[in-house]
Amino acid sequence: MGAEEKLIVVVGPTAVGKSAISVELADLLDGEIISADSMQVYREMNIGTAKIQAEEMVSTGGKRILHHLIDIRNPDENFTVADFQQLARNQIRDINTRGKIPILVGGTGLYVNAVIDPYNFIPEDYDPQLRNQLMQDAEKRGNQYLYNQLVQIDPETAEKFHPNDLRRIVRALETFYQTGRRISHVQQDRQQERPYDIEMIGLFCERGILYDRINQRVDQMIENGLIEEVTTLIKKGYSPRLKSMQGLGYRQIAAYLTGIVTKEEGIRLLKRDTRHFAKRQFTWFKRDPRIKWFDVMNFSTKTLCAEKIYEILGGTTGAPVE
Repeated sequence: MGAEEKLIVVVGPTAVGKSAISVELADLLDGEIISADSMQVYREMNIGTAKIQAEEMVSTGGKRILHHLIDIRNPDENFTVADFQQLARNQIRDINTRGKIPILVGGTGLYVNAVIDPYNFIPEDYDPQLRNQLMQDAEKRGNQYLYNQLVQIDPETAEKFHPNDLRRIVRALETFYQTGRRISHVQQDRQQERPYDIEMIGLFCERGILYDRINQRVDQMIENGLIEEVTTLIKKGYSPRLKSMQGLGYRQIAAYLTGIVTKEEGIRLLKRDTRHFAKRQFTWFKRDPRIKWFDVMNFSTKTLCAEKIYEILGGTTGAPVE
């Protein structure tokens, strides 16, 4: 994967208008959109994720914009940021190969950075059977036995560990046995250059306006059937303890449906937690100096905002709106 692969990234807090503006931008760029939202990957979870609907994928010019990595897992299927990284990078390569412009759009900062920066993963989920076997080996044969294994497969890492540092030795062995790669190689890969020819766009608006939008969006979600959506998921056997059901909208409404809080309290918590989430999103993204920021309130329509971004990307005007 080389720097010749182009990529536009559109980020910003929830409810700022990323989806709608990105559709207009994709029309102008002849692009396709890759969703970078950790919840929109799940099927049957539409209202609480504010998932873009088919009619919203059509630009004001009448062009249907292809969207990728939406509805690709069931709510009870495991999905990690490492999974997302691989799928998104494959899509970026494919879209570039077809002569289109990939546009990565979303508010999940970790997902975005996992794609655009060197970000190689040690397995998030350890294999209990493998770990149990390694710990039994250490107990029966001693720590040195596991250390000797590490010396054989990854001498560079073994040099850094004391033979009695069992926790780190086991983690390094797990990484090798689960991925086939040495943990030292995983760490070295993080020093690679960014893989893309990238332009990053950030969308924002004044905090009070954004919070009003969030409150209105939650009210609209309730009106559109969020409670019924969560009820259906639980009736289908999807436990409120699932990772997917711990997402914004699902956790709070499930708490109401299981009698932990009242309906009014569940809605209040959803609004509050979404506002807090938006604040964390903006804090995450504002650290990245590559992002050119646009205040969406400076534009009367989503099309005008997209046109200004397109102009900036074309290098035909001055500094972006701060």
